[in-house]
Amino acid sequence: MSPEDSTKQDPPGERSIAAAEATRLEAAAETAGGTVAPPAVPAAHQSGALGGEPQQQSTVRRILSSNAMVSILSVLLALVVGGILIAATDEEVGEAASYFFSRPTDMLSAAWSAAAGAYIALFQGAFFNFEAETAARFFYPLTQTLTVATPLILAGLGVAVAFRTGLFNIGAQGQIIIGAAMAAWVGFAVHLPVGLHLLLVILAGMLGGAIWAGIAGLLKAKTGAHEVIVTIMLNYVAINLVLFLLSTPAFQRPGSSNPISPQLDANAMFPPLLGSGFRLHWGFVLAVLATVFIWWLMNRSTIGFELKAVGANPSAARNAGISITKGYVVVMLIAGALSGLAGVAQVAGTEKVLTSGVAASFGFDAITVALLGRSSPWGTFAAGLLFGAFRAGGVTMQTNTGTSIDIVLVVQSLIVLFIAAPPLVRSLFRIPPPGALKTSGKRLSKNTEAAGGAA
Repeated sequence: MSPEDSTKQDPPGERSIAAAEATRLEAAAETAGGTVAPPAVPAAHQSGALGGEPQQQSTVRRILSSNAMVSILSVLLALVVGGILIAATDEEVGEAASYFFSRPTDMLSAAWSAAAGAYIALFQGAFFNFEAETAARFFYPLTQTLTVATPLILAGLGVAVAFRTGLFNIGAQGQIIIGAAMAAWVGFAVHLPVGLHLLLVILAGMLGGAIWAGIAGLLKAKTGAHEVIVTIMLNYVAINLVLFLLSTPAFQRPGSSNPISPQLDANAMFPPLLGSGFRLHWGFVLAVLATVFIWWLMNRSTIGFELKAVGANPSAARNAGISITKGYVVVMLIAGALSGLAGVAQVAGTEKVLTSGVAASFGFDAITVALLGRSSPWGTFAAGLLFGAFRAGGVTMQTNTGTSIDIVLVVQSLIVLFIAAPPLVRSLFRIPPPGALKTSGKRLSKNTEAAGGAA
């Protein structure tokens, strides 16, 4: 006989009596026979979720244990260590340290003044100059930061895309140089109308960087050559190749013996973004658009899904029908094109000429930017802005306080060190790893089930 049939045969009175008895037994179990107060919500209506306060605590702990928080704490920790180094190398602190045991507050006060003064000058040189007399001079440091950050963001995106696919693109420096060389040649050797000329310069720079990175991707895909070794060697090839080109009549400025090219045509340059009084140009807008595109590519497109699959597990991706060879080549072409855009921003926006130092150290700093940004597009964008602020504000810090600009390089290196060792940061700040929250949640769920079973 089915349960429906038995239910239909039970009289209504017996069903109500059975329901009342079940309710009584449930209440007795909840109150331990009347020795404790009944709960506010009956057990039959409880979902198993904790109350509002424990849920809020869990959310806060999840935020504090995230990788983004580790990156933020790494930056703060590097700034603290940098402040200690600034104080340790300050002359006034050294003088106060000679009589530390008689008046220890003098040394502590001098150390605080040295570190705070240096970081205030760094802030004024990177963001806002509070001592400026005009609004333009007040915001000028911020525009400098955005200008310096532009090639860092573009090259950092190139490194980050390769990282997401499991490749270590250490050749952004060479890709910037080759992209800048091709863009500069098109800029001063070809004469085209407004708009078309700049577009051709951009495409030439992207093509140069893509070809240079594509060599490493093709060698990796076809021969298994390690991309780190190949890209590092290509960096040296690019540096010496541009030095050679700048000594030839095709690239060297007429009437000059210095390794410098002619200035690009006005039609081949990025227009100023905020007017002629600022160095910020439309290349920064291009960096923003590139960040949006890479975010869409890696998170909303089929190609991005395939590239991430190749980086996560090449064997599984191959079994799923994804071409590993194609993935390696495609991602290096994209990475090189982004680094080539960084070279375009330099020659068509900031420098307006091609020199042997056009790439500066942007290609190597891009690796740090990608690491700090956790290889995510917007994280890389934010990290590029931070490092642009360091580079722009470091000059003001050295000029106003006499602090060596090398301190900025030390802080950047410490950020890389702490980013590469998240367990160290977590242990210093007593932050549990992300997996600990899941484990504790499962353990709490099991304990709840066990308690319910015992009741």
